[in-house]
Amino acid sequence: MPVYYYIFLAVALFSIGVIGVLIRRNAIIIFMCVELMLNAANLLLVAFSKMHHQALMKINPTAASDAQVFVFFIMVVAAAEVSVGLAIIVMMYRNTHSVDVNFLNRLKN
Repeated sequence: MPVYYYIFLAVALFSIGVIGVLIRRNAIIIFMCVELMLNAANLLLVAFSKMHHQALMKINPTAASDAQVFVFFIMVVAAAEVSVGLAIIVMMYRNTHSVDVNFLNRLKN
């Protein structure tokens, strides 16, 4: 399968994530859109790694899967981010009974 299919899919996913972050006011939806953008970046890293795998194997066999290892670390950090972010959102809901971001901006004043 050509790599431009993956590029198109990653751009579409990233665009949906950006639009979701900019338009929606629900903290959980914003959080899910940020995760969608991270997954789009991961998809691009894996697609380009797979595309250049043969060329990298000839030059340096140990560097052939560097992007895929990098994606693994991004996924580990994203899992930690999800646990901390959801804990913050749950505590925010317990205190304010709302997950609306505009309501939280009013609390600052």
